[in-house]
Amino acid sequence: MNKKLLRIFLFLLLILAVVLVTLFGQGYFRYERETSAVPLSKAVEGYTEKEDYVPFDQIDEDFVQAVISVEDKRFFERRGYDLIALCRALYHNFLAKDFIEGGSTISEQIAKNLYLGGFINGLEEKTAGIFLMMALERKYSKEELFALYANMNYYGDGYWGIGEAAKGYYGCGADDLSPGQAAILAGIPNAPAIYQLSDGYEQAKERQAWVLQTMVNNGYMTEAEAEEALSEDVRPIIRKQP
Repeated sequence: MNKKLLRIFLFLLLILAVVLVTLFGQGYFRYERETSAVPLSKAVEGYTEKEDYVPFDQIDEDFVQAVISVEDKRFFERRGYDLIALCRALYHNFLAKDFIEGGSTISEQIAKNLYLGGFINGLEEKTAGIFLMMALERKYSKEELFALYANMNYYGDGYWGIGEAAKGYYGCGADDLSPGQAAILAGIPNAPAIYQLSDGYEQAKERQAWVLQTMVNNGYMTEAEAEEALSEDVRPIIRKQP
């Protein structure tokens, strides 16, 4: 590499460094503003102190495995940002020609639901979300974070949280779901308006098949067990009153 090319390379590298420092600085200040207005513990208590909040040890294991498989398969093993998950999600969505898998970690999704209105618009909010995610993972265990995520999600048909969804759709507790029920509920928060069981049952079954296949791929069940779960009649047994 001659001196001219080296100078150009170093100049571009300097520009990149300035952009990254500026970006992360803006994200950090956004994180500081958000948590100064509403401390992290206060934001979390807005969910955990609800009467119908379901703690981790009262959530069905099949449901936990289904959510982990389809949303963040390294959740219990990893701390921090998951670039592998982002690349995997982009690849799967490309192959499916549809948005079937998100790239955000569960902790990131909690962060944006707590502070960013459920959506991340732009790189400033993305970096703020990373700082929020890191703060969450420093303060809470993975089990606490999973329960928070399961309780803050929307499952369609007016049901917020896994407790409401299990009771509202199937008349049972969050710890008493069948494998088929667990897998179909795990798939709904990806797009509740499409997958809610009152009018999106067929679409939800397609999503359930994807969830079950990811569970097989991740070693949580066998192909035979997945086929049995897929064959279950998981139509809601309780109809929401108009």
